[in-house]
Amino acid sequence: MKLTGKQARYLRGLGHHLKPVVMIGKDEINESIIAATDEALTIHELIKVKLQEGCIGDRKDIAAELATATESSVAQILGKNFLLYRESEDQKIKLPAIK
Repeated sequence: MKLTGKQARYLRGLGHHLKPVVMIGKDEINESIIAATDEALTIHELIKVKLQEGCIGDRKDIAAELATATESSVAQILGKNFLLYRESEDQKIKLPAIK
């Protein structure tokens, strides 16, 4: 799902106060990271992911790869953190409508 600019801004506002629930270290993206991210997205819809010091990959590439693997969207990349969003069946977050 591709987010519009308005939707991404809305999610950034919601994600500002979130604590990272997934940490990516020197092993970067593996099956356990994908599984943990998938589970967190199912529970929360919007999560913050933190790249730790040992992670040497490009943050944009890692965010895109993890978003693709979990069928989610990148709402923001800021410093060593990024926000991922995936709509769940109960829709906890109501996104602004697409015009």
